Amino acid sequence: MPEIKRSSDERYNVFMGMGGKKLIHWEHWSNPDAETCLTGIDYYEHPRLCRQKMRELYPMLGLGIPESDAPITKSWLRGDISSNSEKHTVRWGDSETDTFLHGELFKTPEDVFAFSPLEHADFSKWNGRVVMNDDFTDEEKIYQRYRAYFPEDWGDNAPEGSSADTWFYNTMFMWPLLTFGWELFLECCLDERFERIMDEFAEINRRVFRAFARLPINFVTCHDDIATTRGPVCSPQWMNKYIFPRYEEFWSILKASGKEVIFMVDGCVDAYADDVFACGARGIISEPYTDYKAIARKHKDCFIAGEGDNRILDRNDPNEIRAMTESMIETGNMSRGYMMCVGNHIPWNVNPEGIKRYLDLSAELAFR
Repeated sequence: MPEIKRSSDERYNVFMGMGGKKLIHWEHWSNPDAETCLTGIDYYEHPRLCRQKMRELYPMLGLGIPESDAPITKSWLRGDISSNSEKHTVRWGDSETDTFLHGELFKTPEDVFAFSPLEHADFSKWNGRVVMNDDFTDEEKIYQRYRAYFPEDWGDNAPEGSSADTWFYNTMFMWPLLTFGWELFLECCLDERFERIMDEFAEINRRVFRAFARLPINFVTCHDDIATTRGPVCSPQWMNKYIFPRYEEFWSILKASGKEVIFMVDGCVDAYADDVFACGARGIISEPYTDYKAIARKHKDCFIAGEGDNRILDRNDPNEIRAMTESMIETGNMSRGYMMCVGNHIPWNVNPEGIKRYLDLSAELAFR
């Protein structure tokens, strides 16, 4: 196996378990009010100026800069309104999510068993119901849609040592969950008739991952919420029949083309972490319910992130935030694939002062 060389792209190095002395961040950032607090510039009045200042003060966040400095005028974002019940959306940063009407097109188990994912593989008119609202009828269409995101002069390969990547939300488990909704998914998933449905979703994803294998990227972030805060949703037997063999197949397609997989999952993934690595993932980014130190002990220099907890930031207790940050740094010293990350996100309603304490402590202390 050829030796992997360190890169000037530190994100690449960490993904590959070769992180340097400074611990870098992967933060799920969605808090305009914190940006206003941290910079002294009103994010809603001057989003570009505010973000430029954020990049200057906290470059480790890697936040993008808006092209326009035009004010953001949606009035409901300035108050405590957290959802739009008519649209079935919730607030997300300076905007709102897609609809959460997952499964509304299906009323009974018979509706589920009558559905053919392959016959309806064009999900472009599903209006947010399955997150990946794209046309999956043809592999070449999928490839061309994703290829447009990368420079033409890259050809078929990303620059060596680059962290260039793409992502896919519905790696396998999310397809039936989002398509049918939680209740009908759980009601139907043990029925033998469900096997055909999962086979058809798998065929859709073969097209996706074959297309990804041709892209000029080095990493694919594969998302599937196979766990809740309390642990697995479905039994090992079910997962070993419907999910893990597909992960192994899809990720082997990527690995054969020189790409690595980062697995993203909500909740506590302790029970299935070993399975995810066995299927070929390079690492896991999850939430603070997961035992990252246990993973770091077992999987040398694997990529891991998500140990930070926004509930601790929100309480803004200086001692508690310091203890959390120091514990994260301890894990970072166990794995050269570790990134600082508040795994349950930094959304719009988290205390800005607590966020500042965490970021400032990280800048001061987060070294191997």
